[in-house]
Amino acid sequence: KDVRGGAVSKRVGELLELVGLPARRGRDYPHQLSGGQRQRVLIALALACEPRLLIADEPTTALDVMVQAQVLRLLEELQEQFGLAVILITHDLSTLAAVCRRLAVMYAGRLVERGPSEAVFEDPVHPYTRGLADAFPVIGDSAFRMNPSGLPGDPPDPRQLPPGCPFHPRCPAAIEICSSTTVELWPAGHGRSAACVHAPGSPVTT
Repeated sequence: KDVRGGAVSKRVGELLELVGLPARRGRDYPHQLSGGQRQRVLIALALACEPRLLIADEPTTALDVMVQAQVLRLLEELQEQFGLAVILITHDLSTLAAVCRRLAVMYAGRLVERGPSEAVFEDPVHPYTRGLADAFPVIGDSAFRMNPSGLPGDPPDPRQLPPGCPFHPRCPAAIEICSSTTVELWPAGHGRSAACVHAPGSPVTT
């Protein structure tokens, strides 16, 4: 929308109120806003051009749980109000499972698993997806607190990916074929697909 002159302040105020902030906050500097308020301002900026698709990259990072919930609820309300398509990008599978219909998991720039959110989160097929899901703490589980799960090693250099499956150097389920065979997405049950030789529909003999 082309807005000029005195209409700019009015439009800024409208956008801020749309995301739950008073119009007067349009004159504030970033350091005068909380983390959650800054996220709301960024969402307002993204809506300024009236998009049909909103891409939110780590929208809840560094926010406490209550503010995270508020930001996610705001995105859901805006999606319904404006008929937006929304893509959320985050490492927190629990957040995606709660608000998204479908998940797509990437590793080293490659799609390794996709499918309905609940199925992917509760019963992951690819070992990397499983590692992400297991990293979500179980509240009240003292065993997890004393022995948190995680993945060994570091992500590969995208300029020098290892042969075969790029995850195999860190994969607890890797076998010899994983270091030499590039696996495509195969059916993995429940409307899912996974790029792993262990996927139920993989034609690679394990």
